[in-house]
Amino acid sequence: MRTTRIIFLIAFILTSFFSAKAQDANVGNWLMYFGNQKINNKFNWHNEIQYRNFNAIGDLEQLLLRTGIGYNLTEKNNNLLLGYGFILSQPYVNGIKTETQEHRIFQQYTYKAKYGRFYTQHRLRYEERFFRDLFRMRFRYFLSVNIPLNMPEMKKNAIYLSAYNEVFINTSTWKFDRDRVYGAVGYCFTDFLRLEIGAMTQILTSSSRTQIQVGFYNALPFKQREN
Repeated sequence: MRTTRIIFLIAFILTSFFSAKAQDANVGNWLMYFGNQKINNKFNWHNEIQYRNFNAIGDLEQLLLRTGIGYNLTEKNNNLLLGYGFILSQPYVNGIKTETQEHRIFQQYTYKAKYGRFYTQHRLRYEERFFRDLFRMRFRYFLSVNIPLNMPEMKKNAIYLSAYNEVFINTSTWKFDRDRVYGAVGYCFTDFLRLEIGAMTQILTSSSRTQIQVGFYNALPFKQREN
């Protein structure tokens, strides 16, 4: 109970701080849900919703819906996934809000490893992006680490630190597109459900922008383990 109270206090302080920071025009807010449901020992279903705002909330920057079916080449690891994403963007162009829609097909490979308390993940993703009058392709490399603080494993009641870096490359010209650097604190409500609150800086070729991020992760399998 004491640990739970500490977690909610930390979450309240961070949320209050991030909400205040998000009032800055240069700071946005991303609310994110990530689902990864085990179908059987080989197959999994990925499902994802991201609601991205230019401010704390209410000024939509982008709505991203993504899903896919994955296959484990080895037990619980070396996952190949084929997916689809729909992205609704509402950027400002010369001060006027516009709207674009994108349909995206992607293929990815994910490898996970644990070194002591360090839970690492490597992800390679290739995207085919379809706009109304444009087609683009992009390569992404993602490296993340989660480090539990109050226990040796990422399980129920674990408090942990999370960080990642993701590099984007436009494959038509093989030029740098963007880089994302992220840090957060997280809490595992169960072995399958966890919450993270943190910040991500997105670095572009000519600018950068910080996003406050609140992410909920759901790994509940379709079939619960039998006792």
